[in-house]
Amino acid sequence: MNWEEERLLYRIAKLYYEEGYTQAKISKELGIYRTTIGRMLKKAQDKGIVKIQIQSSSDALFDLEDKIAKHFGMKEVIVVPSYKNQSNQDKMKSIGKACGSLLDRIILDDDIVGVAWGTTLGNMIHQLDELKPKKIECVPLVGGPGGMKSDYHVNAIALRLSSALNGRSHFINAAAIYESEETAKEILQSTFMKEILELWDKVTVALVGIGAQISSSNMVWSGFLGDSEKLELREHNAIGDICSRFYTKEGEVIQSSISERTIAIRLEKLKELRYSIGVAYSKEKVQSIIGAMNGKLINTLVTNEETALGICESI
Repeated sequence: MNWEEERLLYRIAKLYYEEGYTQAKISKELGIYRTTIGRMLKKAQDKGIVKIQIQSSSDALFDLEDKIAKHFGMKEVIVVPSYKNQSNQDKMKSIGKACGSLLDRIILDDDIVGVAWGTTLGNMIHQLDELKPKKIECVPLVGGPGGMKSDYHVNAIALRLSSALNGRSHFINAAAIYESEETAKEILQSTFMKEILELWDKVTVALVGIGAQISSSNMVWSGFLGDSEKLELREHNAIGDICSRFYTKEGEVIQSSISERTIAIRLEKLKELRYSIGVAYSKEKVQSIIGAMNGKLINTLVTNEETALGICESI
């Protein structure tokens, strides 16, 4: 590169990056074709005349997002800040706000959005502000819990999300797990489940919580799992659950006596979706989140800094 070329590249770069000129204005001022300006700006970077440095006060968070996303091949990872002595309510507000921004950006008209149940989703969904109206339908991806607080019920979550998006909600009239396989089959073959099953085939976006290890799982304290079921799941090395279906740390979906008694979308279906969004945080859920990402059961994660640091320490 001779002196004249370097001088021209420097001048173009200075006008564009420091003076705020458009490429069209530079073209007119210097008498150079518009298409040439773009190539010369690229060459200025290649030759080291222009060095672009991206900075933010949240660099550390963005680095965590990139590290997790690259390691697990995720479509996107969103990590919200954690603060000392932060209340659970404040954690949920920040998670809810992040989810709202994500949904505003990625939900399209005619999407079928599936949701699961649980405390994290139930709390998060109430933090959502009004979102951009979309012509969507919300459908439960799993049967409803038994004696659980109504705020955490899958039908309530589907209704709240559809209201935020000004869409339409469907309800499921079934429990998550039944005592016998025969009863579960009868439910799946019933008329009221036909529409739900058809919608499961059409789901494009899923918003799911991630259950912690068996000892602290929602499935235990909501009364769905007894001692025999817990023992069986431990024998299968269950690390967590999504939509009341369990998987290992490697992300392998567990087939057990519970599987055929469960009314829920198959986890393999989540791998096919445009967005399968896992919303989860806490140190107790680190291994469960890792399992979900290993198995590609989610392709997008919304979590907080404390949890993301735990994930990075484990990989």
